[in-house]
Amino acid sequence: MEEAEAKKEDNQQVLKVLEALKQASRELQNKSSGSNSSAIKALLELQTETDSILSTDPLLSTLSHHLSDLKSLIQTRQNSYGQASLKSFLTRRASSHEISKVACLIETEIQSWIDREIIENLTISLRKFDTDEVLVERIEQFTGRISEGFSRELQDLILKSRVFEALELILFNSSVSKKVRESAGFGIAGLIRFNKDVFVGKVVMGQTIRSLVSLSSCASIKVLCSLIKSIKSPLVDEIESNNEIPKIICLLSSVDHSVVVSAMDCVLEMGYYGRKEAIEAMLNEGVIAKLVELQRSELGGDLIDLERFERGGEKAERKYLENHPFASCVARFAVMLEVGEGLRQREKRAFKQEILKGVREACGDSDAKAATITAEVLWGSSP
Repeated sequence: MEEAEAKKEDNQQVLKVLEALKQASRELQNKSSGSNSSAIKALLELQTETDSILSTDPLLSTLSHHLSDLKSLIQTRQNSYGQASLKSFLTRRASSHEISKVACLIETEIQSWIDREIIENLTISLRKFDTDEVLVERIEQFTGRISEGFSRELQDLILKSRVFEALELILFNSSVSKKVRESAGFGIAGLIRFNKDVFVGKVVMGQTIRSLVSLSSCASIKVLCSLIKSIKSPLVDEIESNNEIPKIICLLSSVDHSVVVSAMDCVLEMGYYGRKEAIEAMLNEGVIAKLVELQRSELGGDLIDLERFERGGEKAERKYLENHPFASCVARFAVMLEVGEGLRQREKRAFKQEILKGVREACGDSDAKAATITAEVLWGSSP
């Protein structure tokens, strides 16, 4: 235990120094910063500080060589100052170019070390089911890193370490806390954004969808919405084939307001990307009746009411929608089907009639309310 803590402290010290080195090397690559004297000074000072650190880690040997090369290049450039010959001028120009290249190599090498550290720490914590605090911290650190953009080297590390599988195992494990499982879900969604082509198959073929729906929290349904937006119709097909649609529709009746809002967003996204079978499944589960009920609730309303806020501008509109998240939700669902990608034109027309029929049945004794919602569906309302 003491040995593990000592290693952790050592790695934290190395990380702190490397982050400073990375920042200095990044500044050195910025040609607009004049002579870059402050960045050069910082790098040279840090090299002296890191000599002992770099020598103890074989993974940092390349970085050590780059820093030595940088020191030589800087010395060459400094020696050329004070000489007015063409040769000295060209030497300074060439040295500046080489310094920038080496600084770029230094930054890349440092980032590679940091990435290895992030992946190693994450996989160790996931395997041994670390404390909730540590797990969430390391998953969030990983998610933040992959959000910075694609990197081939980082992807190779992720695949080799089987990070996706480890995150999915945590997400699927009902004995793990909800907070950690939700964090794992956001990590998986981050991997899809990182490189959809590589990780989408793992989502579709694995337990991710079932796990997110079974978790049934505001965060897990938000992750599901994110995945639908990224993967589109194929994911909705998978949700339908796994018979998860009834469970999602049931969430519209949750006592947790935040879950209902997330579930409605999910229903709208499925309406936009869903093909005929998925839309039929939603209608068969009474989605229209549930949306009518939400629209008639205190948090509902009709978007036509926004006319009273015309003088208030966008701020008033935004406030109204924040306070009435279910306003015109039936028409919004109808619009998503109308403008969506999953249905043929004749299917859209047929489903619109089904929606109108569902509205009349759901409103029952309230002809006035049925007329308002029907008018919104017929004429369309902004989704």
